[in-house]
Amino acid sequence: MNNKLLLKTCLIAAVVGLCAYYAFPLEKRINLGLDLRGGMHLLLKVETEKLEPKARADAADRAIEVIRNRIDEFGVREPSIQKQGTDEIVVQLPGVTDRDRAIELIGRTALLEFKLVDNDSERLKAALAGNVPEGYVLQRTEEDGEAVLLEKETELTGDALTDAQVQFSSSGFNEPIVSLKFNAEGSKKFSDITAANVGRRLAIVLDGKVQSAPRIREAIPSGEAVISGRFTVEQAQDLAIVLRVGALPAPMRIEEERTIGPLLGQDSIAKGMKASLVGVCLVFAAMIAYYLLAGVISSIALALNLFLTLGILGMLPVLLPGVSATLTLPGIAGIALSLGMAVDANVLINERIREELALGKNLRTAVTNGYEKAFSAIFDSNLTTLIAAFLLFQFGTGPIRGFAVTLTIGLLSSLFTAVVVTRVIFEWLLAGNLIKSLPMLQIIKQTKIDFIGRRRIFYAISGLVIVVGMGGLFAKGKQAYGIDFAGGQVQEYRFKNPVVSDNIRGVLKELNLADASIQQFKDQPNLVVIRTAEDRNKEITEKFKSAFPGEEVTMLKVERVGPIAGKHLQGKAIKALLWSLIGILIYVAFRFKHFNFAAAGVIALFHDVLVALGALALTGRQIDLLSVTAFLTIAGYSINDTIVIYDRVRENAQLMRKYTLYELINLSVNQTLARTLLTSGVTLLTVLALLLFGGEVLSNFAFTLLVGFISGVYSTVFIASPLVLAWSGKKAQ
Repeated sequence: MNNKLLLKTCLIAAVVGLCAYYAFPLEKRINLGLDLRGGMHLLLKVETEKLEPKARADAADRAIEVIRNRIDEFGVREPSIQKQGTDEIVVQLPGVTDRDRAIELIGRTALLEFKLVDNDSERLKAALAGNVPEGYVLQRTEEDGEAVLLEKETELTGDALTDAQVQFSSSGFNEPIVSLKFNAEGSKKFSDITAANVGRRLAIVLDGKVQSAPRIREAIPSGEAVISGRFTVEQAQDLAIVLRVGALPAPMRIEEERTIGPLLGQDSIAKGMKASLVGVCLVFAAMIAYYLLAGVISSIALALNLFLTLGILGMLPVLLPGVSATLTLPGIAGIALSLGMAVDANVLINERIREELALGKNLRTAVTNGYEKAFSAIFDSNLTTLIAAFLLFQFGTGPIRGFAVTLTIGLLSSLFTAVVVTRVIFEWLLAGNLIKSLPMLQIIKQTKIDFIGRRRIFYAISGLVIVVGMGGLFAKGKQAYGIDFAGGQVQEYRFKNPVVSDNIRGVLKELNLADASIQQFKDQPNLVVIRTAEDRNKEITEKFKSAFPGEEVTMLKVERVGPIAGKHLQGKAIKALLWSLIGILIYVAFRFKHFNFAAAGVIALFHDVLVALGALALTGRQIDLLSVTAFLTIAGYSINDTIVIYDRVRENAQLMRKYTLYELINLSVNQTLARTLLTSGVTLLTVLALLLFGGEVLSNFAFTLLVGFISGVYSTVFIASPLVLAWSGKKAQ
């Protein structure tokens, strides 16, 4: 028995065992993101500019504590509350879909004040006529709309509160009220105020609104008060919560909101799982059909790659304390790219083994040489993408960072499974004399096409495609962008039966929303997506229910992005993309010792991203954060293709010193053409599965990948490779 082989087998078993421990049970080890299981994502801006300069430094930290206490009282499981920058707070509430109640609970400042009401009827008349005396403020009560003239001076604030509970009034209506209790200092002050002002009214003011203004009939030494105001039980409960845990240090506004209903989350999971399963099965079938036994071994590695990715994702909280293992739609995109690169690594190895067998090498030598010769291309392409993933994580926002994390894990897993696991399987088969030959199909034979000679034709084609696409993009203007970048609000509804868009438009006109954008889907006519400039979701929902009696109307999701957050997201997305391309440029220039290789590769990446961008604009699909994730996926896949050819050029340059660069590039493109077409074709099977079975949520993403991957094959052969020659300073011969 080969001790080295046994040691490697034990290593693989240990890694698999460790990942199995952390991968299962999946529902306990890996959390599903809000886009998959439903819930709320809020980006809150603490308006510190309204505070005194000395009180601004820790305002966000104090606000986080207040919000956390409110959410704990609300009973949300596994909430996430994090500070972002100096004055922003990211709040994630899994499973919470009553958005109005949650927003009210979290965002209410809850500044409680007690102010005396002026008794002078003449002053009140003057105030109603528009002459408010100095030192007073005219307001109306929330309870019944009565006009009251308040003294500006606050007699007592909520800082003295110790408790707030829901009770029910003793009147015949049995309405919910909120009873208040003060601490010793507050009780004494409240007792003094009531004793000194018997017969006057004391207004209870919450966040600048008069809830009620009861008359003081006698001194109240107990330090107890009551807030009434025609509350529902839920409203009273929420008011009691915010008063109990205290006021926020400053007002807050919502810069970004994403509320995903549970039905949409479940639908995304079901369709995503179906699409992934179909895609993986198609990949396995294609690999086995083409490479036979080698394809079976590759499929084992691919399955193990997915397994290890889940295991390492579940291991993250142990490896990086404080980091949760969360899987989102962009995260699934990262896994899809890593699976594509794992396919590529296996194809590279199999094609190299085929070449060695064609040279007359025996099977053992062919396998050994195949792995050794494929390693540099596999290593370079994976490391290049890892550099890009690192920079994406550093400069990207939440969705992009989620993509970077799963991509990194998937790449590390694919390196291990493709280079180590498959080789060990081959070594066991060879050691036991279980295989004597390794037959494979070969549909694509060695070609001798002059790709470089036709480069000007393809430069012109690419230029035309990009110009038309960019023209379509600029012609659409802001309409080309989703709310992630353009701002505004999108709400998606599901009706039990298909609805006519003219009827929807009529309902919106009644709400003065005639300019709202309405989108429906041919394959799902009961889905309606409405885009508005402001938050009118509650009114729209109620109007739909009254306008379509007997029809079941379900809110699937609400997404809202303010103009500041939109610019921020756009800036971060562009920065993440540019930095990742710069990282690729630097590494490729260093690895291949020529700047023209790196520059040509990066131009090819820009080419593919621009083609995909134009395709979205021309087909009426909007560009959002998930589209940016697709662009990053395309860039990672495209550079992988390009580096394989660059690696072959470098190898051939050492073996064929008399060849010109023109001849070397042409030869290398022809030698790797089978691998390029096979890898892209197999990977496109997973993309097609996402497009056909992934549902509306993944449709834009899958379409962008489909266009980008096809463009990536084209640009690798017809753009990146010829540009190396064009910038080399040597004449094409």
